[in-house]
Amino acid sequence: MRIASVLKYLVAFTIPGCAFLALYFQGIWVFVTPVYAFLFLAAVEMILPLNVKNKSVLEEEIAKKDPFYNLILFLNVPVQYAIVVYFLFTVTFQSLQWWEILGMVISTGICCGVIGINVAHELGHRKSKFERILSKSLLLTSLYMHFIIEHNKGHHKRVSTEGDPSSARLNEPIYSFFFRTIVGSYISAWHIQMKELKDDKQSFFSFRNEMALFFLLQLASLIAISFVFSPLTMFLFMSASLVGILLLESVNYIEHYGLQRKLSASGNYERVQPWHSWNSDHVIGRLVLYELTRHSDHHFLASRKYQILRHLDEAPQLPAGYPAMIILSLFPPLFFKIMNPRVNKVFLSH
Repeated sequence: MRIASVLKYLVAFTIPGCAFLALYFQGIWVFVTPVYAFLFLAAVEMILPLNVKNKSVLEEEIAKKDPFYNLILFLNVPVQYAIVVYFLFTVTFQSLQWWEILGMVISTGICCGVIGINVAHELGHRKSKFERILSKSLLLTSLYMHFIIEHNKGHHKRVSTEGDPSSARLNEPIYSFFFRTIVGSYISAWHIQMKELKDDKQSFFSFRNEMALFFLLQLASLIAISFVFSPLTMFLFMSASLVGILLLESVNYIEHYGLQRKLSASGNYERVQPWHSWNSDHVIGRLVLYELTRHSDHHFLASRKYQILRHLDEAPQLPAGYPAMIILSLFPPLFFKIMNPRVNKVFLSH
């Protein structure tokens, strides 16, 4: 039972597995990753029943201390770097059609989102220095290293408020949200960093300025790719990273769409509650994204590890799994028609 509980998360490696097939077989195979992620998984999630079962207190304690849950996360680091390096070699030295390159960019980009940012998100909430280094190394593959600062110290504090660039507002199309969240999150990360430097009486040029270090490290990586491979390869890598970023922000969009925390008379927002995040208990999505879809519990207590995140009855449920909801969000009128009544129901209930 214990082994099965851990090994089920190996399903997550089907995403980089598809990316490997795309890079190796080429031809029509270059589109296997988006087809698998957004068509096959979406269809399977509509067929399989939801799983709202939670672990018992004893099972939680055992799972929390089980090292194999961490090892599966750690394994994502070499896997992600292997996919990225394989991508760089393939698009540089193989004779490819433009549509094959496009498919490879999308397939690698999905890995950048699912592994490079999502797994980094889980590791970035850990307290150990080693795990946080792994998180930053994964974020480097998506050129989104500021995420660890903005997400942990900005988003979790301001979630479902007007001040959070990563919380989608009612009737806000995803396309305008992309611009607001990508630009706003980067600016917010700098504000957070500068405040910390000021509070600690540190110089902008201090090694404590992680934002500056992130910028230099990402710039050095792009220069190295351009020098070792080619400027075109660097551009294609940046394009794959952008796909990963847009995938992450699409998830942000559906996770908090339209939900708002109440502002008290004192000017403070109410504590984050389960009904300030949308949940999805679809089994496959939970496994592929390391329980990210149980998002309400994650925001309710960010320190909870992925393997013990719970279904909460008070959490509003998405009408479909993440893959289907991401596709739906690309058609704003239809998305609003389905989601707005659900948002109003949450408001009336709380």
